[in-house]
Amino acid sequence: MVIQNAIKMALCIALSGAVTLSASESGKLADRAKKSLKAGKFAKSYSQLERALVASRKEADRNSEVRILIAMGHVRIKNLDFNMADSLLYNIDSDGLNRPTKAMLLRSKIALKNATENYSEAVSLCESANKKNLDKIDDQLQGAFYSECAIAYAGNHNSEKATEALKMVAKSTDNDTGIYFWTEARLADLQKNGNADSIYIEAEDKSVEANIPYTTANILYHRAMFLEKSKPDEAKKLFARCKTAFELMGLPKKAEKCER
Repeated sequence: MVIQNAIKMALCIALSGAVTLSASESGKLADRAKKSLKAGKFAKSYSQLERALVASRKEADRNSEVRILIAMGHVRIKNLDFNMADSLLYNIDSDGLNRPTKAMLLRSKIALKNATENYSEAVSLCESANKKNLDKIDDQLQGAFYSECAIAYAGNHNSEKATEALKMVAKSTDNDTGIYFWTEARLADLQKNGNADSIYIEAEDKSVEANIPYTTANILYHRAMFLEKSKPDEAKKLFARCKTAFELMGLPKKAEKCER
């Protein structure tokens, strides 16, 4: 994945890395859910995931079942349904899961902690990871994992480790991909770096190019928050744009966050 797939892994977020596609019934349904989510059709995506979950249980494929539960957790995080996301992710028994699925689960838990700004807990999860095992998983998943950890470290005021994690994002993906710019922008923002807005703009351009509505709207929100005091008129326009986008995606809780 260059631009389009890398952005799928970003922000918070998406089904990227959470569902393995296959010729099975559950795989086909998960594939449809992934496409629906990318298009910003959250209700449809979640319904397809519920059907995929039933199919995975019928197939007795535990790793697929867990990946679908992880994907459902991601959708809940995106809609700010943090309690439901927590119940989905933290009731998963990791015993017996294969290495990639375990990494996906850990990455998702970190994403939830970051979304709720519990950065110290997110850092603890990052540091619980077995680095040797991480080296053996797919580059795309590595990039998503280190992106969340970079944000966690930045939120926890550990600039050195945040920078190290960002370097791992660059190593796992490409420096010119959306996930790299997204992570770099969040770090600059959390660390009160004045360059954050210009980096957010680069990430926004990549997201628009890849046609990932949720990612674009999320970037608009963070840009607006960053500019709210220094450029209130510009921030107001960005808040209006992200509010409209989230409303059209059927995410009223996210739209409410953009109201000013």
